[in-house]
Amino acid sequence: MAERVLTARELNRAVLARQHLLEPSAGSIPKTLAAIGGLQAQYAPSMYVGLWSRTRDVQRDELTRALQRRSVVQATLMRITIHLVAKRDYWPFALATRAARRELWLRNMRGGAQPAELEELAARVREHLTRAGQIGRKELDALVGRQHSIGIGQWIDLVRVPPAGTWERRRADLFAAAEDWIGPAPPLSPEDAVDQLVRSYLAGFGPASRADIASYTGLPRRALAPACERLRLRTFRSEEGEELLDVPRGALPDREQPAPVRFLPTWDATLLVHARRARILPEEHRAKIFHVRNPHSEATFLVDGAVAGTWKARDGKIELHPFGTLDGATRRELRAESDRLAAFHA
Repeated sequence: MAERVLTARELNRAVLARQHLLEPSAGSIPKTLAAIGGLQAQYAPSMYVGLWSRTRDVQRDELTRALQRRSVVQATLMRITIHLVAKRDYWPFALATRAARRELWLRNMRGGAQPAELEELAARVREHLTRAGQIGRKELDALVGRQHSIGIGQWIDLVRVPPAGTWERRRADLFAAAEDWIGPAPPLSPEDAVDQLVRSYLAGFGPASRADIASYTGLPRRALAPACERLRLRTFRSEEGEELLDVPRGALPDREQPAPVRFLPTWDATLLVHARRARILPEEHRAKIFHVRNPHSEATFLVDGAVAGTWKARDGKIELHPFGTLDGATRRELRAESDRLAAFHA
């Protein structure tokens, strides 16, 4: 049988549904994070807003409490980028990406420390954590050298410790060993960890190409190929003829399903390169969102499932900066949703 061809609009609605941007999640914070594959968290408020957009009636302090209870965790994971993930997903994601993160860090160092030296520095950090339980950024800089303090997390599994990295204290400058904070790694082989990461990605962002999976996870395609063969996946084709992989029961809503107005934070993963196929960020607007003058990107709002402008929180209100003319009904929907977001900020 010929494989079903999915249009760009069908892919758009699939990603929006799986990211709970069509219907907000009524589940717990860990359950929601597990469903969407986690949230990027380089800038602490972004993970709060990203969760607010995807979860029904969530309050800011609920996420802070989840971090304190250790049911969710912040750590460097895919692409050496800070993510907020459910506790259950931390170890599979960390083990699956460890080798790729180390390789990427060494490549970016361009002749810096060698693996043996970094292993030795990581041992120093482990010894400190055994004694003290936690380590601050200044202590870490002094212990391993400032040039290595960021990358050392690829050689020892570190997590952010609240209140650091929260809405209330945004600077992420306190760390603990993951095995002490959430428990030791399960008996999971690297192959099984990669399988779990691929399944999680497709459940949250699929259907997707092998290149998309590699772009998001940071794993080379050669490392992903065995997982794509091992897993029980269904296949589709894009309008351009590219093979798309998917989990067996991933949501595929009707292409005409309405998409409500949604507000997204900076660095929302639905706008990154791996999700181009879904056209949530029209290519003519990409340079307005991601540009060298703004390292945090821009916060955006969606109209009919696509970025239609940017927003900023200022003086207790949400300022809207649309890219074009909006009809009256859309403006009213935006205002109602921005009032909710302003209350969340306040």
